[in-house]
Amino acid sequence: METAYSKRDAYAQLDLGSEQQELITRVRKLAKENFAPRAAESDLNATFPNEDFADLFRAGLNAPALPQEYGGLGLGPYSGDVLTLWMMTKEIAKSDLSLARCWEGHVNSLVLLDGMATEEQRTRWFKGVVEKGEIWVAWSGEPQARKPGESVRFGTTVERVDGGYVVEGNKAFATSAGGAQWAILLVNTAGPGGVRHANAASLDTQLMIACDLSDPTVEIDTSWWDPIGMRATASHLVRFHRTFLPDQDRIGYPGQYLKEGWQTCFIPHYAATFLGAAEAAYEYAFEYVTTQNKVEDPYVQHHIGQMSVNVETAHLWLRHVARLWETGKYQEAQIAGSRARHVVEHLAEDTVKHCIRACGARCLIRPSVLERIYRDLSFYVRHDNDDHILAMIGKSLLGLTHDPSFYKP
Repeated sequence: METAYSKRDAYAQLDLGSEQQELITRVRKLAKENFAPRAAESDLNATFPNEDFADLFRAGLNAPALPQEYGGLGLGPYSGDVLTLWMMTKEIAKSDLSLARCWEGHVNSLVLLDGMATEEQRTRWFKGVVEKGEIWVAWSGEPQARKPGESVRFGTTVERVDGGYVVEGNKAFATSAGGAQWAILLVNTAGPGGVRHANAASLDTQLMIACDLSDPTVEIDTSWWDPIGMRATASHLVRFHRTFLPDQDRIGYPGQYLKEGWQTCFIPHYAATFLGAAEAAYEYAFEYVTTQNKVEDPYVQHHIGQMSVNVETAHLWLRHVARLWETGKYQEAQIAGSRARHVVEHLAEDTVKHCIRACGARCLIRPSVLERIYRDLSFYVRHDNDDHILAMIGKSLLGLTHDPSFYKP
């Protein structure tokens, strides 16, 4: 079954060459044949997709954002080709949004290491990724306000000691906990809150430090993570019991993550995952109404037409943002990425809505693929508050001070 943007030649319309298309096709094949059949069980048990990452490693696809001289594929926002990376993510998301989120965390961490790590660190850590298939992730989450009925307090404290730092406390939404071998901890020596809750006065107290997750002082609490969707991201609560992090594992200079706006190059990557959900829903609906012989229904035709337009529009937005990154127009790319993330969120949710209307209630009964897409997308788009994103876009247009990284009001 072929639909718009599921055909190989559709990528040529996005100005992707034959080598880029071949790379995306390899990911698509893995996603369809290997990842998709495992997704339901990983979702049910809320288990990290270890086998999927093993497949990516065996296929030589697990280091896309590392330079070619280190054994990677040389993709990324500062490497001249980010659209290929986003389309790889989209193909993974079509099979499993949770896997795509873990993949994002890994890939985005590699982008950070390539951009900030010393030569000694790059040599040491990149070898582990390329030769051993080591998985990376970056953890910031330290929510400062409790929800009703919540007793746990989140946050870490960081103490400077001889030869490094000691971290005490916990982080929430720690994606890939139990699956990753290394985590980039975004912490604050001024107190709990991580990087997401930093302010202008505390930029110089923000640190990024790599943590070897095999350290016995790092404890994973699996009792906290029981969401309706994105279950297989294994985004558990992680506790640090006076975990020592040596100076040799500190990444970049204090405050670099926010001062240089690194978060902004990952924002459209989230949109690529949303697009994967939309395209999966579109293809599900297309096959369903064809099999059920509902193609003559004018309302079904409307739904199929709108889904097709939504998916194509999302692709074009990502092509636009990618071109800005790839041509070095970084300031424009930062705002455009948030605009794309806002637009694609709504296009994806609208596409799933039209799919449900075209296919009916049966498409939401397990083990329907769409039932999981509906739950996962509903949860994942909460990753940032869309009201704050849109307000930030408005502030940028009005010449007001704005936060393009975490959209703090």
